[in-house]
Amino acid sequence: MMRVCLFIVVSVLGFSCSRQTTLTAVLTPRTLKAVNLEETVSRRDELMMAYSLTSYDAQNKPVGVVNGGWGVESAQKGQQVDLRAAQPISLALPKNGKIVASLVLIEVDDYNQAKQMLDQIRQVHNVVSGPAAFLVTATEILTPLKYVTAGLAASGIGLKLADQFDDDDLLGQSSVELNEAEMRQKKQRFVRVPAVFTGQNLRDAFEYQLEYDVTLNVMKIQPTRQ
Repeated sequence: MMRVCLFIVVSVLGFSCSRQTTLTAVLTPRTLKAVNLEETVSRRDELMMAYSLTSYDAQNKPVGVVNGGWGVESAQKGQQVDLRAAQPISLALPKNGKIVASLVLIEVDDYNQAKQMLDQIRQVHNVVSGPAAFLVTATEILTPLKYVTAGLAASGIGLKLADQFDDDDLLGQSSVELNEAEMRQKKQRFVRVPAVFTGQNLRDAFEYQLEYDVTLNVMKIQPTRQ
């Protein structure tokens, strides 16, 4: 059974009251350590990662979604996996709305199938899809996997992430929700999310330690002059 543990570290954001500002959320995968592997026979796991940002307005209606992906890379027990190729994604945070950052880590069985899916994800990397294609409302109870899957579907990718692997291949999933009004009130600009993914597959117990960041960048809007 998969278990996910989350701790959140935040830092402070300074806002200017003299000018109107808009916030942009940036999700960046930072670190991944293979403490213990799912595949003990081969002594390596083949890994991929998919992640998304989904925005909602003040009425909890979806506004947009962006997607990113990383992999396929091999990991050995105790290895600190290189995530420098995991490119950030960004999305505007609506006024009085919220953004949900979601990430899933997958152990790949079919390398060619996973590579094909990642190629499709890279084609829409950081491309904003509108609400017309996004069929998930904020009132639904969603897992991080469902957020990521819905985001890929909204981007026009025919493959559904959930159809590409068995439940045993999902090593872990994580989400964090950022509310625009709360972030402004608390003056937060940075959220670090460490997640520990543990589980059992037959006789093999695995553990992965992952960290990703969500940073809020401030864009100042200059007043229009006549």
